[in-house]
Amino acid sequence: MQIGLFYGSTTCYTEMAAEKIKDIIGDDIVSLHNIKDEPLTNAQQYDFLIFGISTWDFGELQEDWESRWDDIDGVNLAGKTIALFGMGDQQGYGQWFQDALGMLHDKIVPQDVQFLGYWPNTTDYEFEASKALTDDKKHFVGLALDEDSQYEKSDERIATWITQIMTEYSDTL
Repeated sequence: MQIGLFYGSTTCYTEMAAEKIKDIIGDDIVSLHNIKDEPLTNAQQYDFLIFGISTWDFGELQEDWESRWDDIDGVNLAGKTIALFGMGDQQGYGQWFQDALGMLHDKIVPQDVQFLGYWPNTTDYEFEASKALTDDKKHFVGLALDEDSQYEKSDERIATWITQIMTEYSDTL
């Protein structure tokens, strides 16, 4: 099994989370791809993908993802298994917490993909609104990390989420 992990990172926090994910799952299984440096079409070579994105300011996309946003429509993701993680600031931008994560999810949904890793622990955060919540408001559409307000919880969240997505993936085989 090979996993392609594609991320965009302005302040290195998304990149650091991507590296932690790779280290836990294994260097031999996860290949990191900074979307700033390569086309998103490279995602087509993987059956299992992880995408990492951060929310900026008032619910905006991270700049690398924003510059490639329209490219997503040209990437054939049909039949792929995808897990998402996002970075956000629940205290500084509580009305837009993890919005980019939800926007990425919604952009990919029409492509007939299988999502894994919906994060069930929404009560462990303090925010006003988020586009990353599922319709029932009980899950985020991926792992929600906050390096500004809850940095000390990130490592445990990442480890728990990896166990979750790897179990969910093995259940699909």
